[in-house]
Amino acid sequence: MKLLQKFLAAAVLAMSVAAFAFPIAASGTEGLVVLAGNTGDIVATYQGNTASFSNDLYLYTDDGIAGNDVLIFNNHASPIGSIFNLGSFATGSELLFRLHVNNTGNDYFTGAATRNLDNNFHARVQENWMPGTTLVSFEDLLGGPFDYNDLSFSFTNTVTTAPADVPEPAMPLLFGLALADLIGSRRRA
Repeated sequence: MKLLQKFLAAAVLAMSVAAFAFPIAASGTEGLVVLAGNTGDIVATYQGNTASFSNDLYLYTDDGIAGNDVLIFNNHASPIGSIFNLGSFATGSELLFRLHVNNTGNDYFTGAATRNLDNNFHARVQENWMPGTTLVSFEDLLGGPFDYNDLSFSFTNTVTTAPADVPEPAMPLLFGLALADLIGSRRRA
């Protein structure tokens, strides 16, 4: 009987922990860039966090004017399931998200690692996490631990791609051909 009671207590504990779980974007999706899928509205939904630090999520405007970024969620103040309509964007426009860590003053961005202070990826971006929905999960500490559990949000009407600073697959081939041509022309001379 005591064994059954222990089993039931463990099951109840496991269910209560699962009730507080939130999604984290899949490993291997670090550094992907978010693009507007079409001209319809993009709607963000706050999914949760386990961060000790207070983090603000912004849509980065890159207009050179401090304070123009659009505040979307705070990981401690926003209730899970909160919705924010970002509006519509031209198809293919990059949506750059910035996580501001209030406790340290550091900012981390989606996309290329070179955008971040420590040259590490601080966001995972999983396209089709659910049908038609992209999931983004952030890491808020300089240098990791890179568990990406500090703020997760999802949104509709987007697609993902590799960062622009990753060379196109044809570029190394073109460079190799040019080098071979240069070597060949030197031998003929």
